[in-house]
Amino acid sequence: MRTRYGGSLRRENIEEDVTLCGWVDRRRDHGGVIFLDLRDRDGIIQVVFDPDTGENFKRADSVRSEYVLRIRGRVRARSESTINPEMSTGDIEVLGKELEILNSSKTPPFQMDEYTSVGEEVRLRYRYMDLRRVEMQNRIRLRSKITSIVRTFLEKEDFLDIETPLLTKATPEGARDYLVPSRTYPGSFFALPQSPQLFKQLLMISGFEKYYQIARCFRDEDLRADRQPEFTQIDIETAFLDQEAIMDLAEGLVKNLFKFVLGVELSDFPKITWAEALQKYGSDKPDLRIPMELISLDDLMQSVDFKVFRDPADEPQSRVAALKVPGGTQFSRKDIDDFTEYVSSFGAKGLAWIKVNDLSAGVQGLQSPIVKFMPDHVISEMLLRLGAESGDIIFFGAGVSNIVNESLGALRVKVAAHLDLIEEGWKPLWVIDFPMFDRSKGGLSALHHPFTAPDCSLEKLIESPEKACSQAYDMVLNGTELGGGSIRIHDKKMQEAVLQLIGFDAKEAEEKFGFLLSALEYGAPPHGGLAFGLDRLVMLMSDSESIRDVIAFPKTQSAQCVMTDAPGNVSRDQLGELGIRIKN
Repeated sequence: MRTRYGGSLRRENIEEDVTLCGWVDRRRDHGGVIFLDLRDRDGIIQVVFDPDTGENFKRADSVRSEYVLRIRGRVRARSESTINPEMSTGDIEVLGKELEILNSSKTPPFQMDEYTSVGEEVRLRYRYMDLRRVEMQNRIRLRSKITSIVRTFLEKEDFLDIETPLLTKATPEGARDYLVPSRTYPGSFFALPQSPQLFKQLLMISGFEKYYQIARCFRDEDLRADRQPEFTQIDIETAFLDQEAIMDLAEGLVKNLFKFVLGVELSDFPKITWAEALQKYGSDKPDLRIPMELISLDDLMQSVDFKVFRDPADEPQSRVAALKVPGGTQFSRKDIDDFTEYVSSFGAKGLAWIKVNDLSAGVQGLQSPIVKFMPDHVISEMLLRLGAESGDIIFFGAGVSNIVNESLGALRVKVAAHLDLIEEGWKPLWVIDFPMFDRSKGGLSALHHPFTAPDCSLEKLIESPEKACSQAYDMVLNGTELGGGSIRIHDKKMQEAVLQLIGFDAKEAEEKFGFLLSALEYGAPPHGGLAFGLDRLVMLMSDSESIRDVIAFPKTQSAQCVMTDAPGNVSRDQLGELGIRIKN
C-alpha cells in the first residue's frame, strides 16, 4: 500500500513520487491550504494539499486527528521560513496529489504528544492509543534494538538461545508463585516461573555449556515503579567459566549496549564488597554519582555521655554513622522535620543533626540540640574525620546497623536530589562477596537463592554458616540493580547441605528439588551465570521514570490490566472442569 515510510524521508528524496500510509497527527488550515502531519512508525512528515486537487482537497479538509490515510504525492523542499529544525523531516514536505481515507477515528481520549498530562490509568486503559505517541514508539523501538544487540553479542560468543518451560513446578525462590490449575490432574498445579534458574542449570548439566534466553518471568509480589508481575530477563548461563570470567562477559555486554545504543563509552566497573557498600553508602546498590559517603563514628561515640549514641556504639550489631551534606546549612527546620519523617519510614527513631555555620569558631560555630552532650575533643575529631566545612550539615544515624544503613542510605539519595548534587553520566559497579545467608526473618534464608555456591568448603559452611560468603555478584548502575548472578552449586552434597541449613529436611528437599539433586549426580560441571532485568535496563537507557513506560502492555501498580479488565471472572463450568470452587 505504501512505497516509503513518511518519517524516513530526507532531502535526498526531493522530487520523488511517494505513497504514504499513516495516522493524522495534526491538521491545520492556513488560508485555504490544508496541512496534514502524517505519522507512521518512523516519524512525522508534513503533507500539503492545495485547493486545485479537487475532491482530494475536500477529503483533506474533512479528516481529523488519528484518521488513517493513504496519500500519494511528491517530496519537495520547504521554504526557508517554514523549516522546522525540531523535526527530522523539518526541511521537506510532501505535496499531496491523492488522499484515501482508510478509516476514521473518534476523538482521542487524551492529547497525543509528549505533553499529555492525563493520568496513567487512562493511558493504560487506552494503551493502543498511548503507544501511538512518538515518545512511546521510540521507547519500544529502543527496547527492540537493545534485545537485538544482546542477541548478536551473545551469539558471537557462541551462546545458544534455548527456551525453557512456562508451565513448571512450584519451587520456593523468594516470592509467591503464580499458580495454574491442571485440568488433567485435578487438585494439582503448575507454576509460572519466577526465573528459568533450575532449567538453565539443567542445560549446563546437559552439556550445552552456553545458554541465553530473553525470558518471561512471573512473581506474585507487591509492585512499585520498577516491578511488574510479569517481566523480562536477559538470562545467561555458562559452564567452565569462573566468577571473574562471567563478570567480564556481562560487563562487555553492557558496554557494547551503551556504545551502540547511546554512543556512550562506559569505563571499567569497580568492584566493592557488600560489606563496604553498606558501610559507605548504606545500600547494596549505591549510586556512585552522589559525592557523599557514610562515615562510622562508633569509636568516638563510645566515650560520650549521650546514650542515644553511646549504647549503639558499644553493640556489635549496631552502629553510629554520619552523613556530611555540603551546603546543607540552607535546610530550614521544616526541611529537617521532613527528612526526619522520611527516615522514620525505614525504622529510624529520629534524625540528629549539626549545622556547621562557622568552622573557624569551633563549637561556638555549630548549631545543634546535641552538641551539648559531646565533649569538645570528640566534636573536633568528628569534624576532622568528616572533613566538615562551613556551610555543611551533618546528619546522624544510631541504632541497629541495618536500620541505620537503610535510613541514612535513603537520606543520602534524597538530599542529593534536593540540592542537585547528583553528577551527570553513568557510574556502574559490581557488588561482590555477599553473605551466603540472611537471618532477618528468624531462621537462615538464602540471601540470593539456594543454588548459589558458597566461597568455602562444605565443612566450613556447616561449621559456621553465618560467616560464609557466596560467590554472587550484582551489577549496579546509577543506584539501580541491573542484574545479578552467581556461581552455582554443582555438588549434590553441598546442595543438600544448603537446603538443610535454610530449613528443608531430606523429604521436603527431595519433594521440591529431587530432579535437580538427581541431575547433580551425573557429572554436573562447574557453572554460573546471571540475569539482567531488561525492563529496568531499557528504563534507564531511555531515561524513563517507570518500567511501565517501556513495556508495551504493562499492569498497573495493583497488578491489573485496565485495558482488558484482567484478571476477570470465569464461568462456573470452567472452574468445575478444574475442580475449583470459589469460596466467598
